[in-house]
Amino acid sequence: MDGTLADGVVRVGGDARQRFYDARGYGRPLDRNRIELAPVEAAHLLSRGDLDAVVDEGDAAADSDAADAPRLDFREFLVKTGATLRFAVYKDLRDRGFYLSPAREDWPGVDDVAGGTGDAPSSASGGSDAAPDAASDAGIHFVVFPRGKGPWDDEVAYRIRVAGERERIAASALGDLVLAIVDEDGDLTYFETDGDPAIGDAGDGETAGAAADLPTEVDADLLGDRVVCDETAETLYERQFYGQRLFGRNAESGPLQLSLVEGAYLAQRGVVDVAPDAVAALGRDVEGERFDRRLRTYAALRDRGVVPKSGFKFGADFRVYEEFTDVDSLSHSTDLVRVAAPGHSFYPRDLSLDVRLAGGVRKRMVFALTAANGEIDWLSVARVTP
Repeated sequence: MDGTLADGVVRVGGDARQRFYDARGYGRPLDRNRIELAPVEAAHLLSRGDLDAVVDEGDAAADSDAADAPRLDFREFLVKTGATLRFAVYKDLRDRGFYLSPAREDWPGVDDVAGGTGDAPSSASGGSDAAPDAASDAGIHFVVFPRGKGPWDDEVAYRIRVAGERERIAASALGDLVLAIVDEDGDLTYFETDGDPAIGDAGDGETAGAAADLPTEVDADLLGDRVVCDETAETLYERQFYGQRLFGRNAESGPLQLSLVEGAYLAQRGVVDVAPDAVAALGRDVEGERFDRRLRTYAALRDRGVVPKSGFKFGADFRVYEEFTDVDSLSHSTDLVRVAAPGHSFYPRDLSLDVRLAGGVRKRMVFALTAANGEIDWLSVARVTP
């Protein structure tokens, strides 16, 4: 059985609807039992031997002789359509027992995702299946149906975006989808991304991590790259885990040292007796405009009732404690938070490193896409096995 390639899609006649769509969820139906396949679906059927060849009617029209139209085998068809990366992901998910379809705007689970263009005709007629900078393409490539279901069911298990390991991926393009990375060996790694991760209490912030019940005008000095408070600041450390004792972790009393972010946050609220502008200015001298982003993120985390502390040991900006009563009952930190600008783009290798490290220490990797004086978009990323 042959298919015909024209206008960026492959059409198959005969009993194609019964054989491919009804029985195995390939393509979408047309009239007279015909179906229409996206190039990656046709490539998969060619690889299985279910299609013998694809006739390239586009070339035939140019030659005005349909009899001479080239019949493309799997190799030739893959070269023609450039669907290599998407084919690797499509085949892997099919092998895992899923039915899936290239994303089309009028299919379940696609119309609410920005840019869900899937295998568009313009990209199917030739050339590479992935632009050098994937940040310009904010869409998804596949919708994956739950096992036992297919394109005729109004239910979606995963929305998949495909990328190679050397592409840049806009952080704004992630969230509520699974990122499928094809590395240079052809191996696949799947990352689940959530654009609205649960972090503490997004309500009024009247919890242990927020600024409720704090002392005021605690005597303090701006020393080097930190704020040092006298011994009257003991409750800041004991009850709400601000700072660290200057005399060491095991000391039972003594001065309290605060990071510049902690110091600026508390100075702005009148808790420590240092000039807020002086602390912020020093922070900008040390970190540049990134300090404002980190301060904004720190404040947002505290307002959500969680306790952020330095994430330096884990290569992040903050580690986050969600359950906190006092220092003596400190639980395991739950999240690592990395602060980035709203327009940040990831290289998959860096993203993989962050997620792998977070998973290795039993934490979730969260990115805070933070404008210096604006809103924060939260994004969590974790490895997933479909």
